[in-house]
Amino acid sequence: MGRFLKLYTELPVAECDRLGALAGSEVNAAKIVLANAVTTLLHGAEAAAAAEATAREVFEKGGIGDDLPTVTLAAEELAEGIGVVQLFVRAGLAASGKDAKRLIAEGGARVNDEIITDSGLRIGASHLAEPLKLTAGKKRHALVVLG
Repeated sequence: MGRFLKLYTELPVAECDRLGALAGSEVNAAKIVLANAVTTLLHGAEAAAAAEATAREVFEKGGIGDDLPTVTLAAEELAEGIGVVQLFVRAGLAASGKDAKRLIAEGGARVNDEIITDSGLRIGASHLAEPLKLTAGKKRHALVVLG
């Protein structure tokens, strides 16, 4: 981690070494510093601040970030409901239906932070009164909204 901090940040070398030496859960502090520096370098300070706010909201507080990838569904698509497997594919959280079914079977799929086990689950318009949060694994999230 220290090597990348030296390459992509303007932090003093001693601070890069200190952050690079962190272990366990403390290493997350160094990851945040590095992520912010790289995002600023590639997308600008405003984008870095927005990304950090979204990450804090989603990962630390378990909420729904405004910058999460979003799938907008038309009411017509929900007349008979849409399969949760199809939602995970459309949201880019699974490469295929088979991949989404495997994710569900292994307990890695969540809808609104609750593990789903039924790959035949259908989502209707009544489920989308509020944005629906899809999660694949621990760090990949997307929203589904009615548009």
